[in-house]
Amino acid sequence: MRAPRIALVAGETSGDQLGAELIAQLRQRYPGASFAGIGGHRMRRAGCDTWHDASELAVMGLFEVLRHLPRLLGLRREMVRRLRAWQPDVFVGIDAPDFNLGVERKLKRAGIRTVHYVSPSVWAWRPGRARKIGASADRVLCLFPMEPPIYARFGVDARFVGHPLAERFEHRLPQGEARAALELAPKGRVLAILPGSRIGEIERLGEIFVQAALQCANAISGLRLVAPMADSECAKAFDAILARLRVRGQVQCFEGRAHEVLWAADAVLTASGTAALEAGLAETPMVVAHRIHPMSYRIVRWFGLLKSKHVSLPNILLNRPVVPELLQDDCTVEKITNALLALFRDEPGMELMQTQLSTLLPLLSGGGSEAAADAIAEVIERR
Repeated sequence: MRAPRIALVAGETSGDQLGAELIAQLRQRYPGASFAGIGGHRMRRAGCDTWHDASELAVMGLFEVLRHLPRLLGLRREMVRRLRAWQPDVFVGIDAPDFNLGVERKLKRAGIRTVHYVSPSVWAWRPGRARKIGASADRVLCLFPMEPPIYARFGVDARFVGHPLAERFEHRLPQGEARAALELAPKGRVLAILPGSRIGEIERLGEIFVQAALQCANAISGLRLVAPMADSECAKAFDAILARLRVRGQVQCFEGRAHEVLWAADAVLTASGTAALEAGLAETPMVVAHRIHPMSYRIVRWFGLLKSKHVSLPNILLNRPVVPELLQDDCTVEKITNALLALFRDEPGMELMQTQLSTLLPLLSGGGSEAAADAIAEVIERR
C-alpha cells in the first residue's frame, strides 16, 4: 500500500503552528507520507509542499472578507481543482472556516475524506451551523470540551482532542527564569502588549495599545513595556506604529517568544483571540481590549449573531467575567489605561484572577496534536 497523501490548509499563524505539529505527529505514523496544501513557514519546515502561503487567507471580520471575496473564491476554486487532481487520502482544513468548509464540501462530494480541525465557534454563533459543518467534514476535531455535545445533537462525528496550547503550558517557567531568558531586569513591573497575530489586528489595535501602555508607564515608576510578535511581518507592522508615535525605544519587542514574555510579565494587555487564551494559560492577569471593523460590528449587532455573554476565551471557558473586556466603543486609550492601572493597584484582585485562570489548563488538556493525529489516522484507514 502506498504511503498516504495528506492535504492541509491553514490560514494564519496559529493554524500554521497547528499544522506543523500535526504533520510531525502524522509523519511518526506514516513515515513516507506526502503533505501539500496551504501553510506558512512552520508547515514548510515540517515538510509540507505549500502551493500558497497562509497569509493569503489571513482575513478577519465580515466586512474584510467581503472586500477580499473575489480573490478568495478564485483561490478556493483553484485549490479544489488541484486537490481533486492530486487525490489525497484525506483533506484537513485547519481553522479558516470561511475558506475551508467550502473546500471540504466539494471534496467530500467528490469522494475525498475530509476533516475539519478547530471547530468554528458554534457555542457563540448559531449552534445550528453544526449540521452544515457536518455536511462538509467527515469528522470535526474540537479544541474545547463544550463543542462535541453540540455536534452530537445534529449527528455529526466530532471529537475533543484538547487544545495544543495546553501542551505548551504544562511546564510553567517561573517569572525570574523567564525574565533572565529575555534579559529583562529581575525586579520591577512588566506590562506585555499583545495586539494580535494578524496584520489587520495590529493596525487596528496597536496604536491604542501602545498609547495606553505609555500612560501606564507614566503612572507606574519603572514599568517596563514588552511586546511579543508572532512573526517578522507582525514585528514590522508593529515597529511602524512605534516609529509613527516616535516611541521605538520605549517598548521592547520580541519575535516568536510570546510564552516567555507572558511568564515574565506582571500583567497583559491583549486582543481577544488566541493571545488572551495564551495569557490565561500562563496565569498572567490581563485586560482584554478589542475592536473589529465598524461595519462588521453593526452586522453582528443587527442580526444578533453573537450568542455568548463573553468575547474573550478565558471568560467563555470559565463561564464568568474573570478578566475585564473592553470592546468596540469601550476600546479606548483612556478606558484601557484606567483598567490596567486598576489591575496593577489591586494585588488581591490580581492573585484571585491568577487562581481562577489556573483552572484553564486541566479544562483544555486532551492530547493535542497527538490526539488529533490519531483521529485523522482513523479517517485515513477507513476503507
